[in-house]
Amino acid sequence: MNEICDFFRQQDRFARHAGIELVAAKPGWAQVKMVIQPFHLNGAGTVHGGAIFTLADFAFAVASNAHGQLAMGVHTSTNFINAAVSGTLYAEAEELSLNRRLASYQVRISDDQQRLIALFQGTAYRKQTEFPGAPKADG
Repeated sequence: MNEICDFFRQQDRFARHAGIELVAAKPGWAQVKMVIQPFHLNGAGTVHGGAIFTLADFAFAVASNAHGQLAMGVHTSTNFINAAVSGTLYAEAEELSLNRRLASYQVRISDDQQRLIALFQGTAYRKQTEFPGAPKADG
């Protein structure tokens, strides 16, 4: 699992640019966080929906690829429930279903007070290739 975490920490340049940090992961599950910075805010002074989506999408990517098989998002939806303006946002991705070709995930985005900020749902298409960050077999 460390290989996949290291891969995402090093290779997902957009998440790193957005200030998103991978906290923990295992197959089908991931937790990430983002300390809210001024550049995350929209014109209304709340966290931009795109920043919240990016946080959730990164958790989705880690959870779906942590099985070691390349998974690509094919459909997502996000419901924005409460506004966030400061502190830290957390996204926790949980696998709901998994089969040979498709997997479904729910990501809960919450703030420091465990207040629900948004719900994200995603479907990943599981390609028949190994994820680039998958652990290499000995031998």
